Amino acid sequence: MDKSKINILYVITKLELGGAQKQLLSLICRLDKDRYRLFLFTAKKGQLFEDALSIKGLKIEPSLFLERPLNFIKDLLAFIELYFFIRKNNIDIVHTHSSKAGILGRLAAKLARVRIVIHTVHGWSFNDFQPAFTKIIFIMLERLCAGLSDKIIVVSGCDLKSGLANGIGLPGKYALINYGIDYQDFRPANKGIREELGIASDELVVGSIACLKPQKSPLDFIRIASLVNQACPGTKFILAGDGILRRKTEAAISKLKLEKQVILLGWRRDIAKFLHSIDIFVLTSLWEGMPISLLEAMAAGLPAVVTDTGGVREIISNGDTGFLVEPHNISVMAEKTIALLKDSKQRELIGERGRDSLGADFAVEKMTATTTCLYEALLKLKEDKRLIVP
Repeated sequence: MDKSKINILYVITKLELGGAQKQLLSLICRLDKDRYRLFLFTAKKGQLFEDALSIKGLKIEPSLFLERPLNFIKDLLAFIELYFFIRKNNIDIVHTHSSKAGILGRLAAKLARVRIVIHTVHGWSFNDFQPAFTKIIFIMLERLCAGLSDKIIVVSGCDLKSGLANGIGLPGKYALINYGIDYQDFRPANKGIREELGIASDELVVGSIACLKPQKSPLDFIRIASLVNQACPGTKFILAGDGILRRKTEAAISKLKLEKQVILLGWRRDIAKFLHSIDIFVLTSLWEGMPISLLEAMAAGLPAVVTDTGGVREIISNGDTGFLVEPHNISVMAEKTIALLKDSKQRELIGERGRDSLGADFAVEKMTATTTCLYEALLKLKEDKRLIVP
């Protein structure tokens, strides 16, 4: 083994089709493999697991026990797996992602005396829609694990403020690193998926990308579709994603008699083609860190109507580069969507403004470079301290 390389272990609960997972794999693909030896500890199943296997220079350790639901016995066994993997591979940096992986990974790293421990917050584990007691427990866990971290990376200023307001670390503990996307991926596609779905080129389409779970509030999207359909008959609505609320979502579609208007795509890998097949992007999340789907929609030049959650207002200027609406405010979201459907010039103008506003700040190259600089700065700091201590 080449001892001149820095061994970095990434820990994430599961490689499902989510923003955190996509960003992590994007980073791993672009890191300098001559400088870093890369490892990944994650659940053995997930939609992006095969993608990870295809990354040259990445060694994957599929956990036998790590999974999303809380399970004391399995979580303890996953912790033990992780601890011995760290020790066996002489890991220099442990970089955790997602809430459960962040807790288990940081505890194992500290017990194994890893030089540098970093955690990325992709939206905090606590939110205002949780029971008060549950929220307090998660805040206490985040405070504990902050003490085990050399740096906490946040993807939005909102998460930074929320962390500090809840006593999770001090300002110097944080680093703000924006999500990065490859703008080349979202240039106009030669062919979208309208033909596949039986949607005519002149039909207007409202779309969303979201896991069908409480955080994303997919039932609100269906209620918006019902109101919009009354004002703009013939409009199609496409929701890309799947999850535990699928049956309830299907029941709502049936109850509102929208079977001919709404299409549930399930998980899709061709997101760029999907985005170039719709006219308006709508996101009904109740809480967020920074939704990667919104960044992708803006990069594709789409006007967006989104709930004002997390870091969304850091990239959307209300009325200029999109529309911000309070969570669960179905009537206003429908109103903004209807206005855009009836004004093609406004759709185009807002879409262009949104795309142009992203600039280099959300480019994947900048995300990779900033993360690399953080690694190197922490390595130098640790080395300097080692030399000073007699």
